[in-house]
Amino acid sequence: MGDWIRRFHPAPNAGSRLLCFPHAGGSASAYHALSAAVAGSTDPLIVQYPGRQERFKEPCAERADEVVTAVLDALPPPVDGKPTILFGHSMGALLAFETARRLAAEGRAVAALFVSGRPGPSLPQRPARRKPVDEMSDAELIEDIEQLSGTAGDLLSSPDFLPLLLPPVRADYGIVDNYVYRSGPRLGCPVTVLSGDKDPGVTVEGGRAWEGETRAAFSFHMLAGGHFFLDDHLPYLASLITSVLPERTAGQHA
Repeated sequence: MGDWIRRFHPAPNAGSRLLCFPHAGGSASAYHALSAAVAGSTDPLIVQYPGRQERFKEPCAERADEVVTAVLDALPPPVDGKPTILFGHSMGALLAFETARRLAAEGRAVAALFVSGRPGPSLPQRPARRKPVDEMSDAELIEDIEQLSGTAGDLLSSPDFLPLLLPPVRADYGIVDNYVYRSGPRLGCPVTVLSGDKDPGVTVEGGRAWEGETRAAFSFHMLAGGHFFLDDHLPYLASLITSVLPERTAGQHA
């Protein structure tokens, strides 16, 4: 599957695949535990963005469409007929959504879309608390990361680590800032939204705005925690994902 997809726990005989998109600044390893939790029930595929880990020498992606196209090119051909479950957190939620749209437009089966830590795509995506990333100094960017509690403080204060951390974070923030929502057909698959009750970037109204993107079932789950609340709720997320496997969602295709 090339550079774009990691398979930590291959399950080629599973009846579906789970495609996961990490958050801004994140890497495939962020979903190693989720991959282990669902492996066997579905075939977990984790997106690895350029500019980090073993791809650190590659230029970072600049646009959401660029990532979606590359990931779709890396997926197995549609002839295998397996439905796809998509999950994305924060920036990854936008990418998972746009991938679901593209799969649906191509007539490929989508079993469900799970998103977390991101307001509905039709709403403004740059948080009101910060200015465009192009106008942010490194110090301001670090402050924003700390507010989201996404990275340990000792890493942010390390002069050796910052040159590796900041470029992909800045590039990913740019993907969010430059994201353009385009109206289109609603998805035909269920959409499940998860949010942390202390996430500074997602209100209840923002989370529920995802409902307008599907003509199928919609559910909203508010859980305890900040922007990275899923770190404490992995079993719950895994149970939600496995509850919509194809055997239980026959006919619910986009």
